[in-house]
Amino acid sequence: MYYNDYNRLNDESVIPDGLSVDGPQTTPMPRKNRRGIKTAALCLVCALLGGLAGGASVRLVPKDNTILYEGHSPVAVTMSSVTSTEPMSGAQVYAGNVGSTVGITTELVTTNFWGQTVKGAAAGSGFVVTHDGYILTNYHVIDGASSIQVAFADGTSYPATLVGGEEPNDIAVLKIEAEGLTPVVLGDSDNLVVGEQVCAIGNPLGELTFTFTSGYVSARDRTITMENGEVMNMLQTDTAINSGNSGGPLFNMYGQVIGITTAKYSSSGSSSASIEGIGFAIPINDVKDMVKDIIEKGYVTGKPNVGIIMSDVSADAQRYGIPAGASISAVLEGSCGQKAGLQAGDIITAVNDTAVTSSKQLSSLVKEYKAGDTVTLTVYRTGETQTLSVTLDENNTDRVQAMDELYRSYQEEQQQKQQQQQQQSNPFSWGWPFGW
Repeated sequence: MYYNDYNRLNDESVIPDGLSVDGPQTTPMPRKNRRGIKTAALCLVCALLGGLAGGASVRLVPKDNTILYEGHSPVAVTMSSVTSTEPMSGAQVYAGNVGSTVGITTELVTTNFWGQTVKGAAAGSGFVVTHDGYILTNYHVIDGASSIQVAFADGTSYPATLVGGEEPNDIAVLKIEAEGLTPVVLGDSDNLVVGEQVCAIGNPLGELTFTFTSGYVSARDRTITMENGEVMNMLQTDTAINSGNSGGPLFNMYGQVIGITTAKYSSSGSSSASIEGIGFAIPINDVKDMVKDIIEKGYVTGKPNVGIIMSDVSADAQRYGIPAGASISAVLEGSCGQKAGLQAGDIITAVNDTAVTSSKQLSSLVKEYKAGDTVTLTVYRTGETQTLSVTLDENNTDRVQAMDELYRSYQEEQQQKQQQQQQQSNPFSWGWPFGW
C-alpha cells in the first residue's frame, strides 16, 4: 500500500501552470499528387452515383459550394438549476467545486546518511472547509514540511500554516490568510452504496493541477494497512488516484465531499502484474468531528491515552513460556496507567475480553474507547496473571508532550545501557567510538 504524495529530492521544483500539446506537422503533398487524388475521387463518385442511378447523368457540385459538416455547439455548464435533491453531471460537479480545491506544495529539509542537509519537495491536494481559510488534507502530504504553499485554480497562491494533524487517521488542517472563500459541502459517507458514481478533483503527479477523474464506489469498509503500519477503514474506488491526489476531495454526484483520496494499490517488487483501478479514500464521516476539534482546539479531543511506552514480546521470550502481548517498557508518572498499578515489565495480554498479541493490536483496541471510559486490562507479571481497571486519560497537547519526553528519556537510558554493556564486553576500548 502506498501513499500518493509526490516527492522530488532536488533543490528546485517547478510545477508548470499548464500543458501545451502540439499535434504532428504534415508536409504538403506535391500539387501533382493532390490533383491526381482529386481526379480519382471524382471518378469514384461518378461511378458510384452512376451505378445507383441506373446510368443517369450526374451533375458535379462546383468546388465553391462544398459544405463542411461541423460538430454540435459547445455544451454550456449551468449551475442555476442545481439543487441538493437532484444529482449533477460530472461537468457541474467540477464547475461547482474546482474553486474550492487546492494544490499543495511543500518544501522538505532532511538529513542524509552523511549528515548533510538535503532539500526536497512534495506535492498533494486539499480542499477548503471554511470561508476564512481552513483547508483539509492528508497528514502525510505535509509531514516534515518546512514550508507549505496552497494554490487555487484562479492562479492565486498563499503560504499556509499547520493548525494541527492526526497522523494515525492521516488528516491535517491548514490555515491561510484569506476571507470569502467557498467551502465544499460535506456529505454523508455512511449513505454510500457500492456501484454509486463518484468523482475526484486533484493534483496528480504534482503537475497536472485540477484534474477531474470519475468512477464508482467499489467497496466499503475496507480494512487497509498503510505504508507506515497504521490500520485504517477505507472506501475503495476505481476512480483514478495517483501520486499528488492525496488529500483531495472525493465527491458524490450531488457535489458533496464523501471522502479524502489517500492511497492506491501498487505492484510490489515481487510482482510484475499491473494493478489498476484500486484506490482508497478516507470516509468523511470518520473524520468530521476530528476536523472540528483541530480547528477549534488544535488537537482531537476525547482520544484515549494510557500513559505507557510498549513493545512486542519477542519470539525468543515466547519460547520460554512468556505470553504474547504488549510489553510495557516505561510508565508515565501521574498517568492513568500508573494510578491503576501498571509497571515496567508488565505484559498486557487482553483488553476487556479481547486477547492482545502485539503492541499495535493494543493501540487499535484502545482507540475504540474515549477518554473517561474504564477498561479492564489483563496483565502478566512475574509468572502470574492479574486484572487491573484503568480509566483512560485524554490524549491532549500536554499529554503528547509528556509522552514525547518520556520516550526520549527512555531512548537515552537504553543507549547508555548499551554503551555500558559494550565497554564491559571490551575493557580495552578506552571509550573510543568504534573500539579496537
